[in-house]
Amino acid sequence: MGRGRAAAALLLAFAACAALPATTTANKITIKWEPNTNYTVWEEQHRPFYKGDWLVFYYTPGQADVVQVDEAGYNKCDSSHAIYNYSKGRNFAFELNETKTYYFICSYGYCFGGMRLAIKAQKLPPPSAPPSASDRSGALAAAFAGSHAAALYAAVAVLAALLRMV
Repeated sequence: MGRGRAAAALLLAFAACAALPATTTANKITIKWEPNTNYTVWEEQHRPFYKGDWLVFYYTPGQADVVQVDEAGYNKCDSSHAIYNYSKGRNFAFELNETKTYYFICSYGYCFGGMRLAIKAQKLPPPSAPPSASDRSGALAAAFAGSHAAALYAAVAVLAALLRMV
């Protein structure tokens, strides 16, 4: 009897962790901001970006800065009309607080070599809907297909069945 309850508790803990949504709160995205890096490729490898995410730029003081510009400044590597310029310290944290495209460049001359970044922040996708009462038999399959609500439902159903056996 003790083993059954322990297994049930373990299953419930696992199901609770598995049922957590992948993205419900802000993500911290680390950017090693340095010359000779193609940030267009970096952005493609790290997307999607969501409203509420934080970009944390790490750079060498005196050798780089982070300048937020508009699209024209980004395309021309021109920081003369900067929205924001950050050059103090060794890192800079920036929140993507709107659903729009943000543009960043380095004004130390490295922009032309690729040290510029365009990030499109989008809205978080809506959470998955829970399974309907008529679809209870397929809840476990839906859990493996990515529905977190279905995974939690299936785990609770298995736990209830295990507790009835004890």
